[in-house]
Amino acid sequence: MTATDTAPVVVPSFDDAVDSGRKLAIICSKGNLDMAYPGLILANAAVGEGVETHMFFTFWGFDIITRATMADLKFSFVGNTAMHPPGHSGMGIHHMLGALPGATAAATKMMKKQIADLDVPDVPEFLELLSGSGVHMWACRMSADMNHVTEDDLYEGVEGIISASDFIELTDGAQLLFI
Repeated sequence: MTATDTAPVVVPSFDDAVDSGRKLAIICSKGNLDMAYPGLILANAAVGEGVETHMFFTFWGFDIITRATMADLKFSFVGNTAMHPPGHSGMGIHHMLGALPGATAAATKMMKKQIADLDVPDVPEFLELLSGSGVHMWACRMSADMNHVTEDDLYEGVEGIISASDFIELTDGAQLLFI
């Protein structure tokens, strides 16, 4: 027997997937345009770092994953206390601007252009990217029942409609973000 006969066989792994042992659970509860992107961007960053990533869409967050609404999310000045028109430091003017006819459409168009200018995909394309990267997407059972939504109504990358308890079990030990 020679030394080469007893040497362990080394088989290199060329998998791109890196399992860091970390988990991230993102709860997406709001479906307006400016609240959809934080969850999508954080999920993309996490999965890119090898973090097992789960997203749970509930209440208005369903708009992000519902086929009928996901490509047409809106942004509005109204109710957004952090939104200040350029060059104005007053706190009430954005509410007045939001009441003008066409303000929501104009604000949405402006935000979508700014997002596209940064080469960030639109919501349906972003969902496709995340699903293809291994992000697990779940829909809330209670929200689905309240709104009479079935899996057929949802983006195909959603793995299922599950209860909050099931989501807690699936993401045991995960870092949790509520958006």
